[in-house]
Amino acid sequence: MSQRTTTDDPADGRGRQTTVGVGGAAESSDMVLNIGPQHPSTHGVLRLRLVLDGELIRAVEPVVGYMHRGAEKLFEARDYRQIIVLANRHDWLSAFSSELGVVLAVERMLGMEVPERAVWMRTLLAELNRVLNHLMFLGSYPLELGGITPVFHAFREREELQHVMEEISGGRMHYMFNRVGGLKEDLPAGWQARARRAVSGVRSRMDVFDRLVTGNEIFRGRTRGVGVLDRATVHAYGVSGPIARASGVDFDLRRDEPYLAYGELRDTLQVVTRTDGDCLARFEVLLAQAHNSLNLADACLDRLAELPPGPVNQRLPKVVKAPEGATYAWTENPLGLNGYYLVSKGEKTPYRLKLRSASFNNIQALTELLPGTLVADMVAILGSFFFVVGDIDK
Repeated sequence: MSQRTTTDDPADGRGRQTTVGVGGAAESSDMVLNIGPQHPSTHGVLRLRLVLDGELIRAVEPVVGYMHRGAEKLFEARDYRQIIVLANRHDWLSAFSSELGVVLAVERMLGMEVPERAVWMRTLLAELNRVLNHLMFLGSYPLELGGITPVFHAFREREELQHVMEEISGGRMHYMFNRVGGLKEDLPAGWQARARRAVSGVRSRMDVFDRLVTGNEIFRGRTRGVGVLDRATVHAYGVSGPIARASGVDFDLRRDEPYLAYGELRDTLQVVTRTDGDCLARFEVLLAQAHNSLNLADACLDRLAELPPGPVNQRLPKVVKAPEGATYAWTENPLGLNGYYLVSKGEKTPYRLKLRSASFNNIQALTELLPGTLVADMVAILGSFFFVVGDIDK
């Protein structure tokens, strides 16, 4: 006959069961499992400290910082032209959108108006960058659940768009095409026609994700009703982007606080939302957003064709100094809200440049979402958060 008692563990407040019986004593307690920092399902060096009760997750602690490069401190030692190269690297799948936020903040401090042609070019390239970002996750997420075919289609479509982005900027991932006051240079001859063909070609083949992924019974079985994120948790943790909209939070800066040319694209811009808040809903929002971004890119190309030739940047002094003061510029990046809080003392370098990245906030919600779920569903939930580890660690 054995006696089973429960005692409290003062370290973490969880109950610990101790069983005493004939032949000795055996102690049963929660098992701690480390996922990462090197793990195929973590998109980089992210560590999750899971506390398990059998196959059930009782608690989770995201451990970040393995890739920390001190970008915010490096901002303070670079001038306003040099910090662009740092800004486009924390989320390497959203490089154009990330560098855009920095130049918008500096231009606001300077009270600078950007030429209309540059505004529409920025909007076009931001939407092409959004599609490139989403295609990566549309291919990699099914791969994490055991489906290898979609990733080949995703990379084919990415290459179509990468070609036109590389032609205009010279870079495949880190474009470095934004400048304070506009863009580096105008469009190459014939580029608009090639970009339009690329957008049309990608759109014509996007239905493959509906057929191979969202229409797949196994995929739906692994994602429907799994990892449900409620609206209260979204608001509590500052979750944004496709993940928030999949939980019914109808918020998109492009519509609700328009910047660039989005105010003139209201008829084309669609803010896609779902109410289920599960892994499937997050994937569906991402796919629908990719479709809409292709439509926005076409609308920008139409507008650029109507504009007369003109400058794409402002002439700047040799040394750019933002006046003393502070401002906050935020953009709707592919993964969510990306903000820069810029404080200037009137020097050529920022006194302080605080980065608010989308992935950092989004990943914190895992502490509320994962407890109570099975270990087998952990990879499906983690992958549906569509994060970039550099965007977490900054």
